[in-house]
Amino acid sequence: MSLARNSSYVVKFETGAATHVGKVRRANEDSYIVLPELGIWAVADGVGGHEGGQFASQTVAGDIASVGMAVSQTDQLARFKDRILRANDTIKQAAAERGAVIGTTVAAILAYGHNYSCVWAGDSRVYHIRDETISQLTRDHTEAQELVDNGTLTPEQAKTWPRRNVITRAIGIFDDPDLDDRSGMIKPGDAFLLCSDGLTGHLSDAEICEHVSTMRAQDACDALIAATLERGASDNVTIVIVRCHAAERTNYIPASGQDVAGSEA
Repeated sequence: MSLARNSSYVVKFETGAATHVGKVRRANEDSYIVLPELGIWAVADGVGGHEGGQFASQTVAGDIASVGMAVSQTDQLARFKDRILRANDTIKQAAAERGAVIGTTVAAILAYGHNYSCVWAGDSRVYHIRDETISQLTRDHTEAQELVDNGTLTPEQAKTWPRRNVITRAIGIFDDPDLDDRSGMIKPGDAFLLCSDGLTGHLSDAEICEHVSTMRAQDACDALIAATLERGASDNVTIVIVRCHAAERTNYIPASGQDVAGSEA
C-alpha cells in the first residue's frame, strides 16, 4: 500500500476480526478476509443454506485474496472489482449446476495511502468512526431500505418489517454484481468497522461506536460478539475493525518510488 512521496507520515493499521455462528443458526455462512499489507478488508454474508451460503462467501474471500499489490488507488479498486466479478461467475455457475439460489453480500474497505474506498453489495455494512462519532458509509441494498427511501416506511418501522432481511443485490445472483462504492480521506485516529447484519440486528450504532472508540480493535470485536450473544444472536455475526494510526515516514524508498504503509496485529 502506498503514499504520496510528500506525505509526512504513513498510515499503520491495527486490525481485529471475529465471527460466530450465533445461537440460532446451525452453520456459519459468513466469511471475512483481512489483508492489511495490501490495504484490503472485507466481510461476506452467504445466502443459500449451509453448503451454498458458505461456498458463496468463501469464494468471494478466496478471490479477494488474489488481488495482489496495487500501484494506485484506481488500480486497487479495479483489481478488487475484477476479483468480485470472478467470484460472481464462479458462484453463478455453481448455482446453475446445483439448481439452487446461491449468493453472498460483500462489504469492503480498501486503503491506499491517505485514501480509502468503500465497496459493497447487499446489507453487510461499513461504518466510519472519527472523533467518537459514527457514520454508516454503506447503504443497505434491501427491500426495506428502498421503502424507507421512497417514504413508505420510517426507519423505525423498517427494523421490524417482515421482509427487512430481503436483499436486492448480491454476488452470484446476476450477471452484473452491481457494486456501489464511495471514497474519502483517512485521518490518524480513524476506525472502520465492517460487519454482517448479525451485528446490526442486535446493537445500535451508538453502542457499536462506544465499543470501537474505547477499545483496541480485537478487544472491541470480541466484546461486540459477546454483546450480540447476550441478546440472542439470531444470525451469524462477523466483525472486522480497522484502526488507523500515523507513523513517521522513514527515509527508505522502495524501488517503486512509493512509501509503504505498515500493519499491526
